[in-house]
Amino acid sequence: MLKVNNLEVSYGMIKAIKGISFEVNEGEVISLIGANGAGKTTTLHTISGLIAPDSGSIIFKGQDISKLPAHKLVSIGMAHVPEGRRVFANLTVYENLMMGAFTRKNKTEIAETLAAVYARFPRLEERKKQLAGTLSGGEQQMLAMGRALMSKPDIILLDEPSMGLSPILVSEIFDIIKSISSSGTTVLLVEQNAKKALSISDRAYVLETGNISLEGNAKELMNDDKVKKAYLGE
Repeated sequence: MLKVNNLEVSYGMIKAIKGISFEVNEGEVISLIGANGAGKTTTLHTISGLIAPDSGSIIFKGQDISKLPAHKLVSIGMAHVPEGRRVFANLTVYENLMMGAFTRKNKTEIAETLAAVYARFPRLEERKKQLAGTLSGGEQQMLAMGRALMSKPDIILLDEPSMGLSPILVSEIFDIIKSISSSGTTVLLVEQNAKKALSISDRAYVLETGNISLEGNAKELMNDDKVKKAYLGE
């Protein structure tokens, strides 16, 4: 579904991504793990059109999207849940969710998706008239994920969904990611909590200073001594 070839990205003189290649197949959960500053968020931002690559290509469902702006990608099936949630604080929960459906026209289908999002996140329905800025961190994360699902994406890019959440909420968020995957949406996950990420992933790539240093089956990487030492605290 997604193929990244020889991607290079710079911030001024600093090369943040140094020619990485990886792929995400339909129905998979793929994790990008690595230390802070490894280039994980930059990779997601480039895939979703927020940053222009220096070189390389990004192929999504057979189409080269390397030069497409971010807003065009939503209508062809890509949704991005950014780091730090980025909900519209002064809009209600309901209004935030409807923003996620702005590219869709069929009101009946939008209503069906909204019902499905409320079924997956009951707290959002309870708080649908509440301003998003007054929600807890966990609820805002659920809202950001629900808003992305309102566009009915083929692939969802999740950037640090567990950041700043309590251990109980982290488990809840990862259960939700598993259920999103089970319902047929492909997931590309960037996550600091490598153990949790690998536990729900099919495959994973390890990013180190803009390069992919390791890749493979997620369960095998969990047992890799280098990964254990560097990322799993073992």
